[in-house]
Amino acid sequence: MDSRHDRQYELVLFGATGYTGKYCAEHITTHLPANIDWAIAGRNHGKLSALKKELHPLNPNRLPPGIEVCELERGDLDRLAKKTRLIINTVGPYSLYGSTVVEACAINGTHYLDVTGEFPWVLDMVKKHHDLAKQNGAIMIPQIGMASAPADLTTWALASLINQTLRVGTKEVICCLYAVKSQPSGGSLATALGIFDTFSPRQLSEAGKPYALSAMPGPKPSRPRPLLEKLTGVRMDPTFGALTTAVTASSDTPIVERSWSLLSDIYGLNFEFNEYQMVRNVFVAITIKVLYAVAMICLILPPVRWLLKMMIYAPGQGASKEAGFKESIEFRALAIADQNTHNPRRAMARMHYKGRSMYYMAGFLLAEAAMTILREPPAVGPSIERNLRGGLLTPACLGQAFIDRLNKIEGFSLTAEMVEV
Repeated sequence: MDSRHDRQYELVLFGATGYTGKYCAEHITTHLPANIDWAIAGRNHGKLSALKKELHPLNPNRLPPGIEVCELERGDLDRLAKKTRLIINTVGPYSLYGSTVVEACAINGTHYLDVTGEFPWVLDMVKKHHDLAKQNGAIMIPQIGMASAPADLTTWALASLINQTLRVGTKEVICCLYAVKSQPSGGSLATALGIFDTFSPRQLSEAGKPYALSAMPGPKPSRPRPLLEKLTGVRMDPTFGALTTAVTASSDTPIVERSWSLLSDIYGLNFEFNEYQMVRNVFVAITIKVLYAVAMICLILPPVRWLLKMMIYAPGQGASKEAGFKESIEFRALAIADQNTHNPRRAMARMHYKGRSMYYMAGFLLAEAAMTILREPPAVGPSIERNLRGGLLTPACLGQAFIDRLNKIEGFSLTAEMVEV
């Protein structure tokens, strides 16, 4: 029998009093089974006690969470990891505060989830802890929030559909950030700016290389690039029109490519992923591309980052709950089957969420991923402990069982279908 089943808790939410942590705690309280044994954890007992009182009226019929006071040091984190089957970590920036949490979970065989978008840090964690986590049966999935679950799950849904329908792999997925209306929290902004403080240009360059996170060498791109795309990075697509740089692509692409390498029997060996932002025309596309390049150059300069940090929300703060109800996001994606024909079959997918907040979405992504790992039976969910045996994995590794859970959340939808051209 798995010794994790003898632990005090099924899951512990670490960083529960933070901006995203509170949303996650609310979703656990209102949507997860009442018999789940869980705890909220952090450094401040007073804040944790106050949160526990806030959560009780949301679902008075369920047992309240336990409280675990834990400092960000190895001894405390080691003890916490031994008490629970799974840790949800919402304490960022992860490059500053997450490494010891990951290490403790890998050593103790404790499942782990987070919502980082710091892909250079994820690369470092994969190099350091993947083998140990796999050895100890710890299912560890970083970037399972807004970065990079939407793109990764949408791509998996398309590749899986093509594989099941046509018994072939997928040649390319074109994933588009179709629309987004959201206000970043202080933690997200601090993390974005902190990447340039924490990682050298060489580290950023290494992490940004194609298939940097992949568990095997990537295939060579098979699609010829038109001159406009080579010169500007702007792509004209018959389905989506003008496409330009998506700010989400730098964090999403490495995760999707890692999913391909872990699940290549579904994706096929000739898979390629490209993520863009949809815009009205070529002029807008080129303008956004130039502005994005200028912004990246400016962020390299420490005085610019210092000034921006003085102007943004502090970590732990963000838009009001009332403002969150106006937020929404939509991804659309096209997949082309790997068929040696003039007109290969295609599939389309749409992921949409309109609800309380993008950070509430991050919260329920974490909570429902935890339940997929902890409670889904092998006949229904992905037996990833048996098939992949733990390690640093990706959202797509949770498969259809995870998507089915998400599609039950009010305001969320992810669908895929074969289409005729």
